[in-house]
Amino acid sequence: MPTPTTLPLSGVRIIEFASFVAGPSAGKALAQMGAEVIRVDPMGGNADVKRWPLSDRTGESLYWNSLNRGKRSVMLDVRSDVGRDLLLGLATAPGTDAGIVIDNAVGRPWFSYEALAARREDVIAVRVQGRADGRPAVDYTVNGAAGVADMTGPAYTDAPTNHVLPGWDFLCGQQVATAVLAALRRRDKTGHGANVEIALADTATAAVADLGWFTEAAERGDRARHGNHLYGSFGVDFATADGDRVMIVALTPRQWASIGIATGTTEVFAALAASLEADFTTDEGRYAHRGVIEAVLTPWFAQHSTVDVHTALSDAGVLWGPYRSASVVAADFEADAGIDPVLVGVDQPGIGDVISSSSPMRFDGEYSGSVPAVALGSDTAVVLGDVLGLDTAELDRLRAAGVIV
Repeated sequence: MPTPTTLPLSGVRIIEFASFVAGPSAGKALAQMGAEVIRVDPMGGNADVKRWPLSDRTGESLYWNSLNRGKRSVMLDVRSDVGRDLLLGLATAPGTDAGIVIDNAVGRPWFSYEALAARREDVIAVRVQGRADGRPAVDYTVNGAAGVADMTGPAYTDAPTNHVLPGWDFLCGQQVATAVLAALRRRDKTGHGANVEIALADTATAAVADLGWFTEAAERGDRARHGNHLYGSFGVDFATADGDRVMIVALTPRQWASIGIATGTTEVFAALAASLEADFTTDEGRYAHRGVIEAVLTPWFAQHSTVDVHTALSDAGVLWGPYRSASVVAADFEADAGIDPVLVGVDQPGIGDVISSSSPMRFDGEYSGSVPAVALGSDTAVVLGDVLGLDTAELDRLRAAGVIV
């Protein structure tokens, strides 16, 4: 596991004043690359401090402790002028690799870019918004507006299907991390700071546009639902004799050929293609006849055990993957199956053993590993001393005034 000093962002200090997923996930990604990320919360914690899921053992938020691993934690009374002044001081403290802020503090003029730049001209401020016009939004409200919920779900209903994964939040978080790195690069070259705003709704809409889905709708109308079928080629799930399910996909002629080899259906599909005057080596051919292809393959999967299916698909080079519940993933991890090397165990104070993760980025072939999240506000005094130079007497006065605890 790399040490913090060997990671590429070692020495960079970032102040995170954000809640929920987009901002904190960006902070965590930057921390996993070696940055010192200081999360600042209001007294008692931000609105996400008790967000589900909660630990059955202790009632603590598994969500909060997962997204805030590797960060330092400061808690301030930001309703007070003194607390706000301390946060502004942390955000604009001197240093070549300091003066970098991630926030979603929309509607707080005292923490605006202008307020930050007045203290440090080259400050880098990256702000997460709901919508570009300032209106609020979360992943689950922008997904429907981007049209994705109407494409998702089984073919027998036209009701919108919400997703579980807050994918737009995480994608927005990676946009935030990218913006920080780009702005830092520019500041290193030119000395200029940056005021960057990234709206969650824009992130979702831009991603759908980049896939060509809006233009497709303009030309053809709304796409029909396909359930678990892959759109535009061939891919669908099958049940094994044991009742497990696997997903197979064919995006290339070689991948298509490998399905025939694994299932012994090469000649069947050649005859079928000839009778249908279809070319199954093309995306269009496989997609147009996806129902017939599924019907031919279904008996083979139903007649073979899960182990035999996995072995045959792997040996033939099929593009495939199993369906696993979250509890099965957890059980595989506990059994040290080595299936998901990005996962790592952490002893989280206040909870106990938890399943955490390394960064997906492997520098020099090494996973980053993981560390526990610290208790809310546990670094307050040390950070104020290290970054702002406050001495013991000044810290005691802040405690007496209720600005820190």
